[in-house]
Amino acid sequence: MEDGSEFSQSVAQIVQRLRGSSLHSQLERQAKDCLHRPEIKLESLKEDVRNFLKTSGWEKKLQNAVYRELHVSVYLGSAAETPSRLPLISPQLPTCRPKAPAEHLKEPLAYMRKAQASWEKRVLKSLNSMSTELEVPLARKRPAAEQKELANKWNEMGTDEPDLSRFRPVYAPKDFLEVLISLRNPNHDSCEDVSTRSHWGLIQVPLNVRDVPQLRKAYSELSLSMGQLGIDDVGNIHPDLFEGDYVHVGKKVVAEQDSAAAQQYSRRGCPTGLRADLWALILNSTNQPQDVMHYEQLKAGVIQHGLLVDNLVYKDVKLTASNDDYYFVFEDFLYQVLLCFSRDTAVLEHFKYNSATPPKSFVHVGDEERAVVYPPNGVIPFHGFSMYVAPLCFLYNEPSKLYSVFREMYIRYFFRLHSISSSPSGIVSLCLQFERLLQTHLPQLFYHLRQIEAQPLRIAFKWMVRAFSGYLSTDQLLLLWDRILGYNSLEVVAVLAAAVFAFRAENLMEVASLASAEAVLADLSTLKVMPLIQIFLFATAI
Repeated sequence: MEDGSEFSQSVAQIVQRLRGSSLHSQLERQAKDCLHRPEIKLESLKEDVRNFLKTSGWEKKLQNAVYRELHVSVYLGSAAETPSRLPLISPQLPTCRPKAPAEHLKEPLAYMRKAQASWEKRVLKSLNSMSTELEVPLARKRPAAEQKELANKWNEMGTDEPDLSRFRPVYAPKDFLEVLISLRNPNHDSCEDVSTRSHWGLIQVPLNVRDVPQLRKAYSELSLSMGQLGIDDVGNIHPDLFEGDYVHVGKKVVAEQDSAAAQQYSRRGCPTGLRADLWALILNSTNQPQDVMHYEQLKAGVIQHGLLVDNLVYKDVKLTASNDDYYFVFEDFLYQVLLCFSRDTAVLEHFKYNSATPPKSFVHVGDEERAVVYPPNGVIPFHGFSMYVAPLCFLYNEPSKLYSVFREMYIRYFFRLHSISSSPSGIVSLCLQFERLLQTHLPQLFYHLRQIEAQPLRIAFKWMVRAFSGYLSTDQLLLLWDRILGYNSLEVVAVLAAAVFAFRAENLMEVASLASAEAVLADLSTLKVMPLIQIFLFATAI
């Protein structure tokens, strides 16, 4: 629990961030405009203005904005309790006190910071080497004719077939996994950690992850006794009746426009017809005129300047989404969103709480060479990156809306899947939790796979690093992502990965090689997410 000064400091940070937002200027304008209304009296001015902002919906918008800031920049934990209702806040500025270095606040463990920095240098070196070897500049201004051609085919970029044979992904998930496997805490002797059996698995760092009893408590809304979307059997209630009542409640939540209520509601799944509105509400993605304008400015930037990473985006979409039965139809949308994303400097804000730092490279600016953040958003795409966007294309057909929801999903959740950190929602913790769950739940299976050199994490890592996008059927993936949003945590991804192994345990006990184990788990498209999670967490005595 924070003490008074820490709470005041957190409040002050939120207020400071909101003061620089468009919402603040809109609130000021509304407050000024309402002074001319007959119900606003001079003798009760403050209270009357406050009541006007409340009845006209602006207080709710402010609450949602504060709730968003709590999740994004202050609240960095995993599935912790967050306030469901937030009043208008009038904070006192905190007293001066010594502050920890910014990098320590982003990541408290020195060996994690060192590993992340080393990984960043490796990735950037790969990118720069590609630029040199292929003689392709990191950035260039497009000739007028090329600008005109790109503008004309903006909605049909999937029909273009540029020569991408020379380009390769900067890295693949398996490369990243090798780095995570090599992580060691220099102050910890894993040989002493017999109780956790961490030496059985590939992840050898001592992080606190939740066991099954703790997960049952944290995810109590997913219990067998609770009605869920994604479950055919909802107890004594007919599924159609449950869904009808549940949709009715969902419509009320959307009408109330309350981010906290929407998040709580999505823990039991979002109805198909309401999911787009509920997710946008949880993420406070309003798609205001200024958001549309921002997207158009990014689009203009894509048309005016070409980046080397554009080729990586094209290559990744061609290798992944274009070959996927569910997502190939969204190829144009993926190019539009990802090319704009690479140029969005607003994404740099997440490095304030990300263990990573934005990469810098030398580019020609005019007649001189300067070190600048590259790409402008600070995110170098890797193999499979486009699959973070692809499922959202089923929900949003307006590019600016799709873009704003994806960007918010990325800066809240997805960045954690390719950054080295000790965060409970970070990929290191997810890997460790997956291994611990399997070791505890299915020790014989884990030992068998380890003996035949088919370590489970080598199979499951590719699922987790993409949050299962591209592996599950889309309807099941969206049910999983409902819970990520609802619990504000990626923890459920590790739980599902363990549940998949549990479901296929009988077949896996018969295999004799890594290739055979991979074959057993090659197709997840027929799996039902929620029954697997429920059975794994609640139907087995641990």
